[in-house]
Amino acid sequence: MTFRLLLLLSLLVSAAVTAPSFAAGDRVALVIGNARYPDADTPMKQPINDAHDIADELKRDGFSVDIQENATGDAMRRAFDRLYGKIKPGSVALVFYSGFGIQSNRQSYMIPVDAQIWQEADVRRDGLSLEAVLGEINSRGAGVKIALIDASRRNPFERRFRTSSAGLAPVIAPSGTLVMYSAALASAISDNGGDHSLFVQELLKEIRVPELTAEETLNRTRVGVTRASRSEQVPWISSSLAEDFSFAPGSGNRPSVPAEANITPPAPLPSPLPPSPSPSQVAVAPPAPLAPPMPSPLPAQKIEKPASPQPASPSVALAPPAPIAAPAPSPSNPPAVNALPSPQVALADDPAIKDLNDKLNANPADAALLYRRGQLYASKGAYPLAVKDFDAAIQLNPKDVEALNNRCWVRTVTGDLHGALRDCNEALRLQPNYADALDSRGLVNLKSGATKNALADFDAALKLNPRLISSLYGRGLARQRNGAAEAGAQDIATAKAMDPNIAKDYESYGVR
Repeated sequence: MTFRLLLLLSLLVSAAVTAPSFAAGDRVALVIGNARYPDADTPMKQPINDAHDIADELKRDGFSVDIQENATGDAMRRAFDRLYGKIKPGSVALVFYSGFGIQSNRQSYMIPVDAQIWQEADVRRDGLSLEAVLGEINSRGAGVKIALIDASRRNPFERRFRTSSAGLAPVIAPSGTLVMYSAALASAISDNGGDHSLFVQELLKEIRVPELTAEETLNRTRVGVTRASRSEQVPWISSSLAEDFSFAPGSGNRPSVPAEANITPPAPLPSPLPPSPSPSQVAVAPPAPLAPPMPSPLPAQKIEKPASPQPASPSVALAPPAPIAAPAPSPSNPPAVNALPSPQVALADDPAIKDLNDKLNANPADAALLYRRGQLYASKGAYPLAVKDFDAAIQLNPKDVEALNNRCWVRTVTGDLHGALRDCNEALRLQPNYADALDSRGLVNLKSGATKNALADFDAALKLNPRLISSLYGRGLARQRNGAAEAGAQDIATAKAMDPNIAKDYESYGVR
């Protein structure tokens, strides 16, 4: 009897040891697809479609899935609270997010559709920190934590301020965590125009392969995306998993993993730029005094929908740069100048503009509200209305360097180079170490043919903000025009690796 009991106990222990680590009931997931942002020109097609396909696949793989579409901040917080409440010790907890993401203070934030972001502090107020989410999931006892983030998109918020870099930041995650971004760190990509993102297309192919570990699945996904995009999009993976986990466990023979799956794909071109300056390095020599006078005004250029404008700028000898202050916002993805034959009519139903109109009706002398509405008009291509609001904001506050810089950019885009030059010079007189205005003035100089002055401005801007992509690309063009073909090509290649659409942006400004 004793022998039989011991044998039975031995078998039970053996069965427990060989049982799968994670039962189907221990798998919980939150899937979010945010596509309809009032600040964007049009809703995105991909996030909702991708969210549904990912949710369906996870359900087939035994996950209990909560799916959210076009979630507000409150809806996202409630959904995460529900996810936290489902987690048991040892559970697998997965988050999939598709929408806009922004990095701030070296953290990545998922952005709700109702976020009101005008300065960087608003990102931390309205966004949901990925690190905070993973930390909370870990504190609930999840054994495996997975985050799949398709948010390395160009968005309508980031160019309103410049202290944050494009794309997403690396995650400091607890052990037992697997994180994948759809693109490399600090890089932004554009949608491929299809109904589904390239990242999700490749991810779904690999998730459906049985018995691959999660790390193998994501490795193969990275290889697939890198190949399909010809290395223009290279997903980023971070893993601290301590045990094997498979999305789709199977009973058949384990499929062989292509050798390429374990090969690190080519990384984006390294930036030749120095690291961000320390406080002791912020004082930068002023740009060289303008040599030749500004040429006569050029005719207005037709703008073919700049993807995300960065303030343009004139050139003039300035006092030595001073520390960077609040970064100047800049409109994002403005349509062509002629795209809005009647801006008042085309924008009448825009909820953000309606809200600002109501507030300005109650307080017409609010310079900050005028500035915000000017930004919004500029982002939608309603340039005359934007200039009118910037005019009013500057009249109320002549020292508003951000309004001066943004008016400089709008005037540059529409061809008023002399007016743009005056605005940027005034912004830089008030704040000599203003990287955005140096970048803007560099564009004005480049567009007007004052190449040496453009090079001096872009150099000064990059010393203050080494990741200012528009200055890097502009410096590349200026170097090439000055005969430094190899150095210019390197700048241009690095800028394109950081933002594949930067060349189109410059073409839309009338600069090739």
